[in-house]
Amino acid sequence: MPQKARELYRSSNGDRWSLVHDYDSGLVFVRHEPNLSSGGRPSDISVGDFLVRNGRGPEHTELLRLIGTLVETPVAN
Repeated sequence: MPQKARELYRSSNGDRWSLVHDYDSGLVFVRHEPNLSSGGRPSDISVGDFLVRNGRGPEHTELLRLIGTLVETPVAN
């Protein structure tokens, strides 16, 4: 399945969060990839659930900032 991902945040311990668009399904979601030493597997979560669950970390802040750029008014020259 073709996907495009944009990294949102990488923690100091190596965990990564990315915003992913799956072209086949049309879904957009957040993928958490735990660091290798934790032995965890990547997990996908809907954008809404991601923001509702413990939504105060830097990865949440970055997603909200990115969403905000979609509605910014361009500065006229």
